[in-house]
Amino acid sequence: RHGWRVTAVDIAPTALRRAAEAAPELADQVTWTAADITRTPPAPRTYDLVSAHYFPLPRTADHTALHGLLEAVAPGGTLLFTGHDLADLADHLEQEYTPHDFYQPAEVAALLGEEWTVLVDETRPRTTPPPPGTGHTHDTVLRARRRP
Repeated sequence: RHGWRVTAVDIAPTALRRAAEAAPELADQVTWTAADITRTPPAPRTYDLVSAHYFPLPRTADHTALHGLLEAVAPGGTLLFTGHDLADLADHLEQEYTPHDFYQPAEVAALLGEEWTVLVDETRPRTTPPPPGTGHTHDTVLRARRRP
């Protein structure tokens, strides 16, 4: 709605379909793409903004998938990586889901190299009510800029 051309990527075609149906007026501005970025990373240094919200990116020893995501940010571009504050999740976790198996924004900030400037790395209260049945009252936010 603000003039951006968007490539929306999700591993789940159902999620993409629902998002497209929720905003049909954006059909000319959004390309809906089903992909697993842990297997096929986005094109390097292509996007002015890479935004990953509540994205369960699995932590690996070599950080391959994370590096693929970071490499997608163009010089001068911005990375926005947000997640739920883990302190909010303690009483609501399912046993089969371990959030510590996935990258958290502060961890991503610590892994950024010299070509990045971290602009925001903090926990903030949510500005909208949490989904019913959850305790998500705070989000962790990382905003970093790749140097030109």
